[in-house]
Amino acid sequence: MLEWLFGKSFNPEKDIPSLEGKVILITGGNTGLGKETVLQLAKHNPKEIYLAARTPSKAEAAIEEVKKAVPNSNISYLKLDLTSFSSVKDAAEEFKRRSDRLDILINNAGIMAVPYSKTKEGYEVQFGTNHLGHALFTKLLLPTLLSTAEKPGSDVRVINVSSEGHYFAPGIIYDQDKLEKYQTFRRYGQSKLANILHARELQRRYPNITATSLHPGVIATDLYAPQMKSNPLAKIFLPFIKTFFTDVPGGAKNQLWAATAPAEEVKKSYYWKPVASASKGSPFYAQKADLAKELWEWTEEQIKKWE
Repeated sequence: MLEWLFGKSFNPEKDIPSLEGKVILITGGNTGLGKETVLQLAKHNPKEIYLAARTPSKAEAAIEEVKKAVPNSNISYLKLDLTSFSSVKDAAEEFKRRSDRLDILINNAGIMAVPYSKTKEGYEVQFGTNHLGHALFTKLLLPTLLSTAEKPGSDVRVINVSSEGHYFAPGIIYDQDKLEKYQTFRRYGQSKLANILHARELQRRYPNITATSLHPGVIATDLYAPQMKSNPLAKIFLPFIKTFFTDVPGGAKNQLWAATAPAEEVKKSYYWKPVASASKGSPFYAQKADLAKELWEWTEEQIKKWE
């Protein structure tokens, strides 16, 4: 719990302002931090929340659970598989058919420490899911985000959920085949580093929106399930270690703060640790503005191949 000692006190019930009129989209909103974020934001009367997830049954169950807690909430399911560019495009088009504004985009979904494999387009699965899928989704929604930012009284946010795991990154390895030789947590670290760099460059290029990234804390969520299945040591030690983890409601606070705190505060850093503690991230890679620009340009080139 030491990570919380120097953070800001933040009570979602009291500190989130009215969200009346706002449209919010959260990826991975069916479980863990995403579902808790949907729940807490729903309590503050947004116009609509879109819960983007891969599995309809899980998403609908999450929506039903939130609506029991917040009966008047307006929550809609959006089918999204971040491992497939085709699915990402379909989800973006479906959203744009249903809404002409987007005030808050929280790129929350992610996978961690899974065996080496590739997405449908041939990218290492953690990098493809956590970074490229979200980067494409954000790009496709950017016209809506920017048009919303032009409306009177608007306050548009893009939040990338990253991790202190970005310290494990070997840098940005663009050759997806070479990534196979790296241990799974290093591949995960690269994807989380990319989340930071993407948000940093997004903010630089589009200053009329607020873009940032964050570490939610060390949270007891389903992200650890792959390790529990495949790693004998994890099976022994994780149940004990997880007793020291932050619970899900506590873990969601940092992204709830970033999504709703005054924009001038959130813009002060491109990466935040819990809660509202400004950080520059890894000095080796996260702090390199030229690497953020390089990754952005490479990502744009990759996306163009599939347009």
